[in-house]
Amino acid sequence: MSKFKERLFQIIYHSDTTAGKWFDLILIFSILTSVLVVMLDSVDSLSQEYDQTFHVLEWFFTILFTIEYFFRLYCIRNPVRYAYSFFGIVDLVSILPSYLGLFIPGGQYIMVVRSLRILRIFRILKLTHYVGEADLLLKSIIGARFKVLVFLFFMLTVVTIFGSFMYLIEGPQNGFTSIPVGVYWAVVTVTTVGYGDISPHTPAGQAVASLMVIIGYSIIAIPTGIFTAELSKQIRKDILSIGPECQVCGHRNQERNANYCTSCGAELEHTLVE
Repeated sequence: MSKFKERLFQIIYHSDTTAGKWFDLILIFSILTSVLVVMLDSVDSLSQEYDQTFHVLEWFFTILFTIEYFFRLYCIRNPVRYAYSFFGIVDLVSILPSYLGLFIPGGQYIMVVRSLRILRIFRILKLTHYVGEADLLLKSIIGARFKVLVFLFFMLTVVTIFGSFMYLIEGPQNGFTSIPVGVYWAVVTVTTVGYGDISPHTPAGQAVASLMVIIGYSIIAIPTGIFTAELSKQIRKDILSIGPECQVCGHRNQERNANYCTSCGAELEHTLVE
């Protein structure tokens, strides 16, 4: 690796130098400002009045992040692996919409994806240390998926039955114009959201609504219990298998003897785990 590439790598991927700290600060400011521009541009009154300003700012940040993205690919040991890593994809997706908008009709509608730039702050602030914890939660959700699906099918059956009852009890004159409307009401009621756009007027309907609320409070903890049990199981597995963590992208599922990250290709720093 040339001295220029090594110096560039230190500035971009590490913040333990003065240049690296300034790079991170400038990048954080740029990301927050670009996200703010995207948010303000979605307000019709501001978009019409400052359309040209927003357009210039958007292209300024797009070009800035494009240069940064290619510098990241240039100075890293394995650019292909970095490009396919989580943050590599986030970096790419955050700049693509502006370019696609030039060639695809209606491309302005996909520019909302630019708000994903806010995710890049996780890496800059070294919060990728917690990506392993996020992986743990994801594994727990995947592990509990079948139990949760059974629960969801059960709930679908419950809201369909109660929604049909409410259609028969209340009828169109009270807002329950069809069974799907009754099912919608049942979903809103059993989840204890209660929008209030449709409500029962008859004593029988109010009794059914009361029963639905009680059922909602009774079963709302079921998926939480399922997920908690699976999370405890994954934590026990995770304690038994700790590999070296990548200091660049935060990826943890490495082989113990690996020298380079399987996600972004950066060199791994091996530490002894007690």
